[in-house]
Amino acid sequence: MTDIAVLGTGTVGSALGARLGQTGHHIYYGVRSADTQPPDGLLQRSGANAQAGTCAAAIAASRAVLLAVPWDQVRGILATAGDLTGKILIDCINPLTSDLKDLQFGHTTSAAEQIAEWHPTARVVKAFNVLSAAVMADPRFGATRATMFYCGDEAEAKALIGRLAEQLEFEPVDCGPLRAARWLESMAMLYVHLAIFGGWGGECALKMMKR
Repeated sequence: MTDIAVLGTGTVGSALGARLGQTGHHIYYGVRSADTQPPDGLLQRSGANAQAGTCAAAIAASRAVLLAVPWDQVRGILATAGDLTGKILIDCINPLTSDLKDLQFGHTTSAAEQIAEWHPTARVVKAFNVLSAAVMADPRFGATRATMFYCGDEAEAKALIGRLAEQLEFEPVDCGPLRAARWLESMAMLYVHLAIFGGWGGECALKMMKR
């Protein structure tokens, strides 16, 4: 089992944190101050070992860090979060514009690559970004599992993400180096477009198939 800091207790952080905790991982929610508590019931849904504390305390106690905060808050939060050397940063963020109709940047770089540039001693893996919170909570569509795409430059870090995805009942697909985050973030933009503006809603998922 892995000690995982979850930064962000919105729909994404809550869904992934609770499910990872239910599979036996130790979840440590990072909050703004020692006096802040996660949303009602989240600790109880996140397993017997779940707890909350400052972001710095959560990161210090954990091997992996799940980033589930808005893109414009990432740099400030990580800048005050302590030593990230060797930490596996699981980036599930999409750098969306405020109207959710476009990416702030893409094609020549990505949010994941930017995070890796800011924190070169951390091990960044892009994952869990092409999904709704509803699919994170339940990735099964009958007998079919939703695909969970991920990418990164470090084999050991990616191996952990693949295992986590399997435990959460996704079909994991390794997309190669962190540079592929450019395509995953663009894929997420398509997902948002269909789910929000195309009328599909959040109960849909992408599936990779081969013969």
